[in-house]
Amino acid sequence: MQTVTAVAHRGDPYRFRENTIDSLRSALDQGADAVEVDVRLTRDGVPVLLHDGSLERLWQVRRPLRALSAEELRGLTAGGVPTFAEALAATGDSRVMVDLCGRVDRRFADRVVDVVRQSGARDRVYYCAGAEAMLAVRAADPAAEIALTWTSLAPPRPALLDAVEPRWLNYRFSLVTRDLAARVHHEGRLLSVWTPDTRRSLRRLLDLGVDSITTNRIDVLHALRTQDV
Repeated sequence: MQTVTAVAHRGDPYRFRENTIDSLRSALDQGADAVEVDVRLTRDGVPVLLHDGSLERLWQVRRPLRALSAEELRGLTAGGVPTFAEALAATGDSRVMVDLCGRVDRRFADRVVDVVRQSGARDRVYYCAGAEAMLAVRAADPAAEIALTWTSLAPPRPALLDAVEPRWLNYRFSLVTRDLAARVHHEGRLLSVWTPDTRRSLRRLLDLGVDSITTNRIDVLHALRTQDV
């Protein structure tokens, strides 16, 4: 059986709050090959780790991120929401899959790509999101490694694939079949999936030969993968 890349979704959220430094480090300790993080911009354009548009769900603060500066965010969360630069520093040499959340324009993409460059992390960072966001990333960095997130069984248009040039196609795990996996591989791309968490779903995807699995249960995936070695 081929080796599958184990990607920790927002770190290790069953043990630590998602998208925090503790969560990322725990995921790597649990055997993750890569961590997936969600990135948004503060009011003053600083990329930080947060999936939602507001702080309410995770931090019990009813404030939208777009209304806060990086300094204000740090104060409201006692430094709990890391900057993207801090996350890259905390993950050492490990791979980082960056999911760009919300509306992504060229300014957003440029800010994130600049942090990657300044951190010396271009060789270990890759990007995932829908077509609009990935077109912005491709414009910001012609050499970026991209996982194009796709939510339909209809394949992406050839013109879109030519423009984005994704290395990966990134599908919701429930859409993946043996035929879809064969098609993606036949076209010379890698297949990544998100976010199966049950042992049964993880086993099915391993058997289908996907190349990467993003999961909230990195410990379970790592154990299954180890059994197959």
